Parts: sequence; C-alpha cells; structure tokens
Amino acid sequence: MVIRKYQPSDCKELTELFYHTVHTINAKDYTKEQLDVWATGQVNLEEWNQRFQEHYSVVAEGNGVQTGFGDIDETGYLDHLYVHADYQRKGIAAALCRELEQAVSGKIVTHASITAKPFFEKRGFQVVREQQVERQGIFLTNFVMEKR
Repeated sequence: MVIRKYQPSDCKELTELFYHTVHTINAKDYTKEQLDVWATGQVNLEEWNQRFQEHYSVVAEGNGVQTGFGDIDETGYLDHLYVHADYQRKGIAAALCRELEQAVSGKIVTHASITAKPFFEKRGFQVVREQQVERQGIFLTNFVMEKR
C-alpha cells in the first residue's frame, strides 16, 4: 500500500468509493433512508475536487486500486476518512489518519459516524458531543470528536 497526495484525476473514483463505503459499511448503524441522504450518488465533481485541493488530501492505493482516502484542512478539521468496503481492517484507515494527523499541529477535530467512533476512540480522540445532522429533512447521528 502506498499513501500519496490527491490528484484531480482521482476525484470520480473517490466519490464512487465514498458512496459504496457509506452504503455498505455504515448500513449496520444507519437506515437506508439515512444512507440515501448521506451519500446520494449525485455529486458535483468540481466541488469535491476543489475541496480536496483546498485541504491536505491523501489517497491509499494498492496494486493500482484506490483503497481509501482522507482529507484535513489547515484548522485541523479532519473532513473525510473512508476505506473501500473490500479493504476494511487492513490498517489503511490508520495509515491515512496518521498521515493526516502529521500534516497539522494542534487540535484535530472530526465529525465521526456511529460506525467510525470506535476507530477514532482507539486513536485517542475523545467525544465532545453527540449531534444530530439534518440532510433533506432526515436526521443522522454523529459525534464531534477531538484529539489534542
């Protein structure tokens, strides 16, 4: 596995990885209705690409396959951390997270899903609060977590 910086040519495949991962891995903790508003399948590639380019964004790759990605902004907000459903529990998320954590100094904050909360807790993140996020009139539970 190699972790490398994001390239604009990655964008479409990463949005597909995001959709597939949410609808597969997070299905044990969220309803189909919640998953459908979280990852709609309708993405604006220009907006995603711009966000990835504005943040420190990295991609995990193995044998030419994108297996995961993550990004963090200059304030320490870890925005995305997703690993392909077929590559879970192989250390990819930990490697991506380590790379992102090293890119900033100071506190790191993320909004972790129910599914991701145990992963972040193992990495030393602590829950600041549980919150309900509204998307298209549907509420999803996640956790504001931070690591100092």
